[in-house]
Amino acid sequence: EKTYKLIGADYPGNNPEDVINPGLWWMIGFLFVVSFLGLFSLVPLRKVMILDYKLTYPSGTATAMLINSFHDNSGAELAGNQVKCLGKYLSLSLVWSCFKWFSSGIGDACGFDHFPTLGLTLFKNTFYFDFSPTFIGCGLICPHLVNCSVLLGAIISWGFLWPFISHHAGDWYPSDLGANDFKGLYGYKVFIAIAIILGDGLYNLIKIIVVTSKELCNKSSKQQHLPVSTDISDESETSESLKRDVVFLKDHIPLGFAVSGYVCLAAISTATTPLIFPPLKWYFVLCSYLIAPALAFCNSYGAGLTDMSLPSTYGKIGLFTIASIVGNNGGGVIAGLAACGLMMAIVSTAADLMQDFKTGY
Repeated sequence: EKTYKLIGADYPGNNPEDVINPGLWWMIGFLFVVSFLGLFSLVPLRKVMILDYKLTYPSGTATAMLINSFHDNSGAELAGNQVKCLGKYLSLSLVWSCFKWFSSGIGDACGFDHFPTLGLTLFKNTFYFDFSPTFIGCGLICPHLVNCSVLLGAIISWGFLWPFISHHAGDWYPSDLGANDFKGLYGYKVFIAIAIILGDGLYNLIKIIVVTSKELCNKSSKQQHLPVSTDISDESETSESLKRDVVFLKDHIPLGFAVSGYVCLAAISTATTPLIFPPLKWYFVLCSYLIAPALAFCNSYGAGLTDMSLPSTYGKIGLFTIASIVGNNGGGVIAGLAACGLMMAIVSTAADLMQDFKTGY
């Protein structure tokens, strides 16, 4: 309400229907009814993503390696060397991060956060090196195909596509907009990136559905679960990986439990969320829950490849879609933000859960 008054009642788009004051109890209630659905959305696909696709999930893999270094069965000497190596590189990373912080520029100025490796001309197009140990560590864990793909995307977008679009400022979009205005260049960046990520994720999701349907329709197979690479006769598999596969497949979560849990929680959320945010009608919530598993898969698939979870990017889909349908005078801002929070909760939780599955595996 204070923000509404500061902006002014006569400001275009500033409507009293879009005012809601923060409250402890309604925020707790909203988080409670939307935060647990992500735990059930991708449970049926955990075998496919961890075993079949063998997604890296760099953070989950690094966490597992850290835990294993303290519980090594091959001997105290090897375990001690692993701990020493861990401590050495941990200390180097900490010291370097402190040095980089002292040597950083103000804002986007040159420094070790924005080091102009390729010159000042390319620096203006964001071609600089960030001496971040986190990014370096993720690059060491991710496969080289993923690293090369990310680099290729950066070169195409920031080297060619965005400069080309920016040269048409004033023709394709108003030239006096801010850097983060969706009506300008930033809108092209966000929606082109969303389209590419969704396209790849939906392709893999459709492929899984088709393969699963073929397996279920195959009369010669009596298995009723998702196709998983469990052939233990492969000579390339080590005994340790085979043991991990057996344990991972044995401790499974029943498909019926996951589906029923998602349906029950979705029904509760569909009934209660409109009570908290009246502009967000129950059918909008229901449609969001029907679409959310597909978006959760796309985000989890991308996080498994690059260690980058993008829930805010997928949340923008719900924000713009619901807000445009509800309209400016019907509480579209509140409805869009609530739908965005709903999408982000499911997508983020699903990616984190799959990351934990990788750590456990």
